[in-house]
Amino acid sequence: MAACEIRDSRMGVCESDPLSRIPKTTDHSLYSAKLCRPTLSDCSFMEEFEEEDYDLWEKMQDETRSDVEREPILSSYYHAAVLCHQSLEIALANHLSLKLSSRSLPSGTLVDIFVSILNENEEIMEAVKYDLMAAKKRDPACISYVHCFLNFKGFLAIQAHRIAHKLWSQGRIVLALLINNRVSEVFAVDIHPGAKIGRGILLDHATGVVVGETAVIGNNVSILHNVTLGGTGKASGDRHPKIGDGVLIGAGTCILGNIKIGEGAKIGAGSVVLKEVPSMTTAVGNPARLLGGKDNPKRLDKIPSFTMDHTSHIHEWSDYVI
Repeated sequence: MAACEIRDSRMGVCESDPLSRIPKTTDHSLYSAKLCRPTLSDCSFMEEFEEEDYDLWEKMQDETRSDVEREPILSSYYHAAVLCHQSLEIALANHLSLKLSSRSLPSGTLVDIFVSILNENEEIMEAVKYDLMAAKKRDPACISYVHCFLNFKGFLAIQAHRIAHKLWSQGRIVLALLINNRVSEVFAVDIHPGAKIGRGILLDHATGVVVGETAVIGNNVSILHNVTLGGTGKASGDRHPKIGDGVLIGAGTCILGNIKIGEGAKIGAGSVVLKEVPSMTTAVGNPARLLGGKDNPKRLDKIPSFTMDHTSHIHEWSDYVI
């Protein structure tokens, strides 16, 4: 406890955390989701989250106290990870630094880097909150925000990538690649620091996810384990996929080359995608094909990354029975 207090003091933690409050914005689209269902025709790709969900830090502290009441043996762990910190930024920086540290890369070195990035970049912390909410709303295995924060390696890998990407954009290439390497070793998730990732991202299970340097992932995307967003060979330059908002990518999928996956598309598990996929359509198979055919593909009426529906398309093309 004492060490934690000293660390917080050294980082200059403020008495109050302005990021824990509802953001002041004139963009009312952030809150319009509660007025419509997540379908393309109703509200396109508005956020699926309600206004009250923004005060996550207070919610996480309440969840932590509740968990400690149920499992007193974990009180020291929960206190060091959550309760002794004054803000989500500090807690995340400390948690990531402990996860990614090694004998030659002490947590004290990493936490200073992480805190500096998180405190200076409000957009990263907003993305962190949207990622937490995405896990809570879309993954039935997520029992609480603090459960995701402490235990979901997909969530932690994305946040470490956000820090590495900021370092990459600042020209601190070696440090960004070092963090990327540690994330790959610890979480089995390899996201190049040059990749651009939106907010509201769910990496479900996350093991084996690979994302190339020039890949772009939009907002509110859900990706299962063993997914590769890769290149097609030795070509340099812009060579990786561009994933639109609201896309759902099933487990074991490979999407290769500088191709676009349109907004709200669904990619079935185990697919190999080498060509562009139109918005609000479903692609399945190896090589992937569009349900309904390329000339008149069947259109989805809900955003697949929100519904997390991986199987409703099967009866359209398969005669498989049990």
